[in-house]
Amino acid sequence: MTAIQLTVNGKAVLVSVDDPNVPLLYVLRDDLGLHGPRFGCGLGQCGACTVHIDGVAVRSCVMPLSAVKGKVVTLEGLGTEAKPHPLQRAFIEEQAVQCGYCINGMIMQSAALLARTPKPTADQIRQELAANLCRCGTHLRIVRAVQRAAGV
Repeated sequence: MTAIQLTVNGKAVLVSVDDPNVPLLYVLRDDLGLHGPRFGCGLGQCGACTVHIDGVAVRSCVMPLSAVKGKVVTLEGLGTEAKPHPLQRAFIEEQAVQCGYCINGMIMQSAALLARTPKPTADQIRQELAANLCRCGTHLRIVRAVQRAAGV
């Protein structure tokens, strides 16, 4: 067993793993009980597993635990039920969720965009989210939710 120290959602955690190259997603879900990031494709292609490492959106299903060198933030760490992040609130207000499977990735990728570009255009939002898959077709509502959160 290998013990690895992480900071997840502002809290220091120590995880013990058999393989230090286990995907970060598995540790977040199975060991830490965080279910915002989801297993979608397992190849880093759909975005359902997106988390932030030091503010950068990364696909946790292909991120080896041993490669994590910064602070991890999941959807649960972005906001709370009592005080949701502006993006979480906007997604609710715009009814941007249908099945909800992709929403973790959509929100986390959008949060990274808004941190870099506080007032993005609709085209910038679409470009940022182009690699995040949504099967339900709520793309227009998702773009509106990001615009609402940005105040544009």
